Parts: sequence; structure tokens; C-alpha cells
Amino acid sequence: MVKTPDELALMRISGRLLASVFEMLDGLDLAGMSTMQVNDLVERFITVDLAARPASKGQYGFKYVLNCSINHIVCHGVPDAQAIIRDGDIINLDITLEKNGFIADSSKTYLVGNTPPAARRLVKVAQEAMWQGIRQVRPGAQLGDIGFAIERHAKKHGYTVVREYCGHGIGREMHEDPQVLNFGKPGTGMRLREGMVFTIEPMVNQGSRMVSTEDDGWTVVTRDHKLSAQFEHTVAVTASGVEVLTLRGDGT
Repeated sequence: MVKTPDELALMRISGRLLASVFEMLDGLDLAGMSTMQVNDLVERFITVDLAARPASKGQYGFKYVLNCSINHIVCHGVPDAQAIIRDGDIINLDITLEKNGFIADSSKTYLVGNTPPAARRLVKVAQEAMWQGIRQVRPGAQLGDIGFAIERHAKKHGYTVVREYCGHGIGREMHEDPQVLNFGKPGTGMRLREGMVFTIEPMVNQGSRMVSTEDDGWTVVTRDHKLSAQFEHTVAVTASGVEVLTLRGDGT
């Protein structure tokens, strides 16, 4: 669970490489692309340009390198050549990358073209909620502090937080202990220690927090079909606070 300095150095490399994948995507006009085209582009970039491994491919039997969740899809959206990203959509791209035996995990919800103001507001608040959680990370803090900060921020703006999915420890395996819930009570849960590495990844819904899984066994949607947005970073507990291992060049 707690990483050595040498292990943390390798995780920084994985995190920087994964950040560069999102920086590549930031320069694209996603409108008109299929989610499968995005998947294939990311796979080539990770394997060829970065000489790394897309860690999601083959994990739990999943066949692709990313999850692509459009509008009311909460998470685990499956790439599809028939699923076209359209002007006005929001889409979460959730990507993992392994280099030197260590995995980084991050996601970002993109605004595609002329996205309606209500969708833009949701996405903004979801990103802010992630950062509210990240700001709680320091030695001696507790996991409940993170979840409480996330849910409080979402609720303040009239949104709900999905409870069925959460952040997680990460390292040589994609999912390690502990679970990092997106709700909780301050001063409760595991106490954080220097060297711990985990993801913080709130999923914030426009309407009800209730979700359902579609017949493909992967795609999770809001039950009321209202919008959902997610952001995720891999973070490390440092002696003085927190280091965001997947931080992108623009500071997001």
C-alpha cells in the first residue's frame, strides 16, 4: 500500500506519460469522431509514441484501452464505431497506463463544441469537487475527510454523487486498497500516511444519484437519464501534503 521512494519515482513516470495522453486529446476536435476512433488513437499513442501499455485492455476481460462515457453514461462506457461524439455532448475519457510495472489512472470530462450552459456548469462543479477532495490529502488526514469534501461541494451546487463507484489504491495493480469513497464523515476512515498512492474520482450527477448497468455488463447510466460528469487523478501522500502524479501541463 505504502510506496517506497523508488516505487514512487516510477509512478511519477507513469503519471507524466498518462498526462501527455490527455494533453494530446486536448488538441483534438472530438465532434464527429466515433468513440472507437478515439480508443484506437489513444492505443497507438500509448503503445507507439510512449512505448507503454494501456493497462485497461484485458483487465477483467475488457477489450479496449479506455472508457468513453457520453452525457448520461456515468462510467465504463464501451468504445463503439457506431457511437458518434456530437456537438453539445459531454464525454468522460477514463484512461490507464502502465510503464515499468506501475499504473497511473486518470479521467477528464470534455465539453464538445457548443455545450449547453447547464452541462458546462455540471462539468465545472465535478472538476471542482475532485480538487476539493485532493486538497484534503496530507499525512494524518483520514479518508472520510476526502469523501465529505467532495460530496459537500456537489450538494452545495444542487448535484448528487454516485456512491457505487469510488477511488482506489493503485500501484503494480490497477485496483489496490484502500477504497476512496466520494462521500463520508470527516475524521473517520483510514488515516493517511506518507507514500500512500490512490485515485480520487468523483462522479457527479445532474439529477438523482441512482445508477443502472446496461445489458452489456459494463455501461453504467443514470437512472433518470440526466447528465453525469467525472474527473480523476492519481495522487500520492507526501511529507507536506499531496502530489498529483497525473497533473497535466495546464495545471488541471
